[in-house]
Amino acid sequence: MMNKIFFSKNPKLKKYRWLPLACLICLSTVGCVDLSKPQDDGQAATGTASETGSASSDAQTGQQGTAAAGDNESTTDVAVNPTDFEGSYEGTIPCDDCQGIRTKIVINNNETFQITTEHLGTSKKTEDNGRFKLADNGSVLHLQGKDTDLKLKIAKDKLLHLDKKGEVIEGDAAEKFVYSKVQ
Repeated sequence: MMNKIFFSKNPKLKKYRWLPLACLICLSTVGCVDLSKPQDDGQAATGTASETGSASSDAQTGQQGTAAAGDNESTTDVAVNPTDFEGSYEGTIPCDDCQGIRTKIVINNNETFQITTEHLGTSKKTEDNGRFKLADNGSVLHLQGKDTDLKLKIAKDKLLHLDKKGEVIEGDAAEKFVYSKVQ
C-alpha cells in the first residue's frame, strides 16, 4: 500500500505522499516531554484567608499558610512510601501570647492526618483533621484540613516546621520548630 502511495503516478494518490512522514514526525515528538519536571497546568492558585492576610491570632499556632498554594504539589519523582513517615509526632513551638503551643500530629498511611494543639497557660485547645499531599519530590508534607494549612519537611524520625515561604527555619530558634516521632 505504501509503495502505491509513494511511487504512484496517480495525481489523486500523490497528495498523500507526505502522510507517512508527518505521522513519523508526530510520533517521534510525543516522547519529548520531560516528565521529571513539574508541568504548569495554567490554573491560578487560590489563597485561603490565612494566605491573604485576614487570619486571626491563630497564625501563631503554625497551622496557617506556610507557602503559596501549588508549590510543587504532588510532583513526586520518586516512589515515596507513607510507612516511612507515618506515626505520631509531638513538639512544642513558640507562641507570642502563651507559654508555647504543644502540638500532636498523627500521620496515617492513607494520606490523612489528625492534629491537636494546646496553648500552654491558657484553656485554648484545637483539633483538626484532613488530608495531606506530598510536595517537593516527596520531602514535604502539606497538611490541609478545615483550619489547618501546614507544611512540614520530612526528616529521620521528625518533622520540621516550615516558615511562610516554605523554607526550614534556621538559626537559634530552629530547634524549637521540630516535631519528634513518638510512635
